[in-house]
Amino acid sequence: MKKLLLIGLALLIAGIISGCSNSGEESSQADKTVDEIEHKSSIAEGEEQTTELANEEVTEKSEEDTKEPSNEDKSNSDDRMVIYSANLSIRVKSYQDTLNLVQQQLTSSNGYIVESNSYSTGEDESLEGTITVRIPQDKFDSFLQSVENESTKVVDRSISGQDVTEEYVDLESRMTSKKVVEKRLLDFMEKAEKTEDLLKISADLAVVQEEIEQIKGRMNYLNNKVDLATVTIHVVEDKVKIPALDNDDLNTWEKTKEQFMNSVNFVLKACSAVIIFIIGSLPVLLVLGGLLFIMILIIRKRRKQNHGKPPTKPEE
Repeated sequence: MKKLLLIGLALLIAGIISGCSNSGEESSQADKTVDEIEHKSSIAEGEEQTTELANEEVTEKSEEDTKEPSNEDKSNSDDRMVIYSANLSIRVKSYQDTLNLVQQQLTSSNGYIVESNSYSTGEDESLEGTITVRIPQDKFDSFLQSVENESTKVVDRSISGQDVTEEYVDLESRMTSKKVVEKRLLDFMEKAEKTEDLLKISADLAVVQEEIEQIKGRMNYLNNKVDLATVTIHVVEDKVKIPALDNDDLNTWEKTKEQFMNSVNFVLKACSAVIIFIIGSLPVLLVLGGLLFIMILIIRKRRKQNHGKPPTKPEE
């Protein structure tokens, strides 16, 4: 019996000692925690450490964001952000009719024309041009189909998509972090007492706000590109030109007068050439004429002499 009492007394004493040691350790840890909190608060009140503390909070915030996403986040991740663009090359009967069709489709779909240019080609002066439009993404397929249906031939058709979901999520995360830094810097600015600290915080705040504006601009750009698809249409007009009866090209009376004057001019030129030849060659012609006249006289004289002689009798 005495042995059991001694054992129980020993266990009781050991429990009391261990409990005191644990309470001592807990009190020392609590004191240590209090000291750390007071140390951090004293640093927070020091304006020189404002930016570092803000960055520490942003780091903690980003670490929380890296945790496993909730079911709601997983469902939102299924909504992809894709930038669609298309290039379409078609042949049509009338370029103007196609342009009117495109404008009607854009008006009903809240789209708009970014750029349009046209020019005439070939001897038949058929029109050819390029139309670049922005169309809401939900009207993208129907718009392409309506344009193709109005064409006589689809020469080329290409559609491309760029997934920017990851970039947009990254921008949102950066925006959240920068907003936290901005808020902390604004709080530190209100508590700042020294001019030097105030200037330093203002400079850091300006840099953070500029980065926020840049992120906002990029996010707005991506939203616009995702909401409105870009379609570039190259249109070639197949114009068949049927020649008509053109009386103006006949000009019968004018052509008759022209031919008559050409004939008169030819006669005048021929006469002029003959006169020039005769007058210019007159000395030579006189010499040749004189020689020819002499030869004619000689020939005539001989003929007369031959006629005056009696005919000779043939010998028997």
